[in-house]
Amino acid sequence: MSLLTRYLLKEHLAPFLFALSALTGLLLLNQVARQFGNLVGKGLPWSVIGELFGLSLPFIVAMTLPMAALMAVLHAFGRLGADNEITALKAGGVDLVRLVRPVLLAAVGLAVTTFLFLDQVLPRSNHELKTLLIDIARKKPTFELKEQMVNEVIPGEFFLRAGLIDQATDRLGDVVIYDLARDDRRRTIYADSGYMRFNAGRTDLHLTLFDGYVHDYDRAQAGVFRRVFFRTDLVRVRGVSNRLVRTEEDEFKGDRELSVCELEAAVAEDRRSLDALARERETAVSADARVLVGAPPYYALDSSRTGPPRSGLAATYCSALARLGLWLGPRAAAAQAPASRGIARADSLRGLIRLPEGRSSRAAADASASSLRSRLAVLESQRRNARQHAARFRVEIHKKFSIAAACVVFVLIGAPVSLRFPRGGVGLVIGASVAIFALYYVGLIGGETLADELIIPPFWAMWTPNLIMVASGVALFRRLVRQHATTRSSAWWEPVDAVLDRWLAGRRGG
Repeated sequence: MSLLTRYLLKEHLAPFLFALSALTGLLLLNQVARQFGNLVGKGLPWSVIGELFGLSLPFIVAMTLPMAALMAVLHAFGRLGADNEITALKAGGVDLVRLVRPVLLAAVGLAVTTFLFLDQVLPRSNHELKTLLIDIARKKPTFELKEQMVNEVIPGEFFLRAGLIDQATDRLGDVVIYDLARDDRRRTIYADSGYMRFNAGRTDLHLTLFDGYVHDYDRAQAGVFRRVFFRTDLVRVRGVSNRLVRTEEDEFKGDRELSVCELEAAVAEDRRSLDALARERETAVSADARVLVGAPPYYALDSSRTGPPRSGLAATYCSALARLGLWLGPRAAAAQAPASRGIARADSLRGLIRLPEGRSSRAAADASASSLRSRLAVLESQRRNARQHAARFRVEIHKKFSIAAACVVFVLIGAPVSLRFPRGGVGLVIGASVAIFALYYVGLIGGETLADELIIPPFWAMWTPNLIMVASGVALFRRLVRQHATTRSSAWWEPVDAVLDRWLAGRRGG
């Protein structure tokens, strides 16, 4: 490594570490402020609170890594330009491409590290964080209850609505309780006010209600409806614990809790579902056509066909990861094996199908056409759901690659901006960073929404911000190189420009 390369990387290291720690700290404080209301009064130990915010760090770091790379490039090249070091290097025969090349190589290494972090660390931490938040929300029903809403205290059995909830005293006002614990009996309790208390073991919930009445209906006595008034009523709800019970293992994972290989397996499952739906539609249309022409109404659905093998960057990465797992050993291979996820396949027409007999051809055709329209509408709805399901997972795959590639993209656009305005100082770093961050992440969020609605393909939804910024950065850099070119250096694209100039000159002469 040359002295100049070491110097350039050293100039970027300190701003990168400072920006990474500062941005991560600010976003973590924002996360603390957002979660503070859900944690106060829960009686949680400090270890659980520390675990909660520790699991929030990977999601924050995934965003701040590319942001820190951009701020480091803007600061480092801006300082070099302000101190006239760029001018001195150019006078010594060092061109701008030579200055940016080591930073680009370092950005490629950072992009690879960021991608592995997004693929292996972030999904696991997101899953653990989601599980922990659910466990905390279940700890004490009082803090989970919402005013003017029907709150589920015991799933499917006990529901409570209160017009007023005092979190400090556990006092309730305008209370309505729906007791559905028994299938043969329905009971609704109305009360003007009440209190919530736990027993000594803090496993059962005791409700003390005042000035109300009870509607009681027993299905065994369909003709009898009871209405009982009370001044004070005690209701005991068993099995409601105020202890933090940790979920041992949660099998369900959302799209942001899956690695690239698991997402690729889910997309493959959706593709098989779409193939099955297409074959089912083809079979239904064929059956209707057979009725119209009077052909034999017996046919079978061939479900043995499979689509072409998946290709692309994600498939190549998963294949290489699987080979690495086999090389490391059976346990590693099993750990890397993607989980099969997706929606249920549409195999409802598998086997022989026979149309109704004993009708005239016209009646059979009319009945078949009506049934076909209904069936095609259902199939189209299932097809759209499968496409949206697959699109959501494909967006997550491209998002991991796109955010990792942003480390390189931000260098390509940050270097020419700072070289174009070398004396911008801290104002340039902050202003340009905010503008580029806003454009990039707004593009990602908007593209994700459009891709989920099947308006644009997932690839263009996630990669368009990168492509726009790469084109802008290359255009700015070419302009800078042309302005500061010397006889001792040339850019890699100058031969291409010469060919284009000669071609344009020939066109004008023709």
